[in-house]
Amino acid sequence: MNLRAPAILLASRPQGETGAIARLLTAEAGLVAGYVAGGRGRQMRAVMVPGNRVALDLVTRAASQLPFAKLELEHSRAALMTEPLPAAAIQWVCGLTAAALPERNAYPGLYEALDALLDAVAHAPSARGWVSGLIAYETLLLRELGYGGGPPDNGGDWAAQMQALAAMEGLLAHYLLAGRKGDVMAARKLLTERLARMV
Repeated sequence: MNLRAPAILLASRPQGETGAIARLLTAEAGLVAGYVAGGRGRQMRAVMVPGNRVALDLVTRAASQLPFAKLELEHSRAALMTEPLPAAAIQWVCGLTAAALPERNAYPGLYEALDALLDAVAHAPSARGWVSGLIAYETLLLRELGYGGGPPDNGGDWAAQMQALAAMEGLLAHYLLAGRKGDVMAARKLLTERLARMV
């Protein structure tokens, strides 16, 4: 598989001394993984942040081999990782997406929705500006994977949004993150605890 496309970096883990395996979401190829040479090095540190939008160049040399990925930063969201609430939101939605989606199935609507949600987290003056988008994204993810929708539209009322967020937890844990993927829910718990402190 050879692919050149914009992508959202969802997760990375160390591989070897300086490399990393990155999981990325693209509009045309869906979730893809690749080996990033020097991915843990100083030059790539700012690029390898969940939520960053990158230009991806993915090259497969053999069908049984993990593709090689070259990443070039297009839009950084790294500065948000120093703010507890936005960082928790980004960690959650990126972790959820990486854990829930099957590889190499195109979900262009999810790609656009995730990019828009990450922009909302970056630009809204508070979480009140993006929580409804988070609920909509979780609902879209459930729907795209064949599990129906989530709670009814909650409007702009903060208490209703928090109730809808709580209602989504069971659906996500049961349908998308059951079994070994359950540890991803810890990121959501951290996010909901931080949101609850806003009341």
